[in-house]
Amino acid sequence: MPIKVLIVDDSPVAVALVTRIFSSVSDIEVVGSVQNGRDALELIPVLKPDVVCTDLHMPVLNGLELTRQIMARFPRPVLVLSVSTGEGSLDAFNMMEAGALDVVAKPRIATDAEFLGIKDELVAKVRILSGVRVFRKHPKHEDCRGARAPVANVKAPQVRLVVIGASTGGPQALQVILSRLPVNFPVPVVCVQHISLGFQEGLMQWLSGSCALKIKTAREGEIPVPGTVCFPPEGMHLEFHKNGGYLISSRPPCHGHRPSVSTTMSSAAQRYADAAAGVLLTGMGDDGAQGMLELYRAGALTIAQDQGSCVVFGMPRQAIELGAARMILTLEGIASHLVHKL
Repeated sequence: MPIKVLIVDDSPVAVALVTRIFSSVSDIEVVGSVQNGRDALELIPVLKPDVVCTDLHMPVLNGLELTRQIMARFPRPVLVLSVSTGEGSLDAFNMMEAGALDVVAKPRIATDAEFLGIKDELVAKVRILSGVRVFRKHPKHEDCRGARAPVANVKAPQVRLVVIGASTGGPQALQVILSRLPVNFPVPVVCVQHISLGFQEGLMQWLSGSCALKIKTAREGEIPVPGTVCFPPEGMHLEFHKNGGYLISSRPPCHGHRPSVSTTMSSAAQRYADAAAGVLLTGMGDDGAQGMLELYRAGALTIAQDQGSCVVFGMPRQAIELGAARMILTLEGIASHLVHKL
């Protein structure tokens, strides 16, 4: 049975390009396309798509309200097609907060090489999301964005660095954990999130709205300091110099990714040993599993997200099967352990 996709976009060009991409593979079928969220809500119970691919800005009913309605009435995976990147992609992450699972750059007329890259990424994301079970999500009556975690009574840490890795479902998972870390959290945090090029700046801005810690891009040679959450520059690996400072690298992708979670965790194991902690969150594939194993062998604290709270139980499962996880916790459990035990 092919994966059934509904496209929601008011741009005929975008619909044509997305349809062309899905028509080029045998396991994905476009069962319909509409120009706004209202029409999508009428068709979803009829067509029963496995994945809804939607634009953000549309007439009548926009992508954000459509996502909220889908999660409340017809829960199923939603993939955001966004033409905006950088800070302009913030709306895409508001949609993810509402229940969308991932975001990808909207296809556009481009060179053959660019089109093939977009095609491969879009097809891969739909294949992953089609296997995700989505639960009904009711709208929140209170907006928790901007809420700050209270100052915690924390002891001087033995751990000097926390590395967190994530892929599909990661933005939401990172928000749960990072929003619970207090302003005086005593350990620098490094996050490696698999995300389409052009969207990391929007992700960081979105996370900043609910986190007490400063979220920023790591700089070459900079020493990690408490009170910060650093992401690698887009499309680059993040490693560590002998003195513990950030090493920005353009080495080839590892496990198909740059930045790679395993690359960062392996380097942390070499430079920080048992003074590091590794956390592996939801995501497809095995990136991070080998790096977490190296952290484990170095004596570091290693935590994998449990299956029940994962959007995709891939990367954590691989780490657990390798014997690399000392602990398996829910997202809330991970945050609590970091706050009270480090």
